[in-house]
Amino acid sequence: MSLRRLLRPDPAPIDVELRAEPARTVAAVEAVVGHQDMATWYAGAMAELEAAVGAAVTGPPGGCYDNALFEQERGHAVVYLPTAAPPRTGRVHPTTLPAAELAVTTHVGEHDGIEVTYGELGTWVVENAMSVAGPVRERYVVGPRDTSDPAAWRTEIGWPVFRVT
Repeated sequence: MSLRRLLRPDPAPIDVELRAEPARTVAAVEAVVGHQDMATWYAGAMAELEAAVGAAVTGPPGGCYDNALFEQERGHAVVYLPTAAPPRTGRVHPTTLPAAELAVTTHVGEHDGIEVTYGELGTWVVENAMSVAGPVRERYVVGPRDTSDPAAWRTEIGWPVFRVT
């Protein structure tokens, strides 16, 4: 994928919502992960979370990813499942996602190509808000656990921002 494609995407402007996310405690698995190991680590962590939380899940799964994961190809990653009483078993433990102001857009389809959506959201943030330090958040609104049709998948990407307007 060319840098030009990332910085000047062809599609029309993306829909972005500014959203204030409250702090909340979730069941999580976290680690420092290399970019090339991300898919394998994610699959194992999510399977462990689903086994630990089971039917007590209260919403879609998500993840928080430090900028270093994208910039240095190694960084801190957290995947989580919301639940009223997060268990502590194996690698699964309760953790608190801090309150955050996010610029949120939805990536449609499978994760191949999600970097283009990240590029579009990054461009929007530069033009409309002030990026702040903090992990990007993903929420897997519709994913493989919901449907085997990748075209139906929906991933919300939340970029931490401070509103300047």
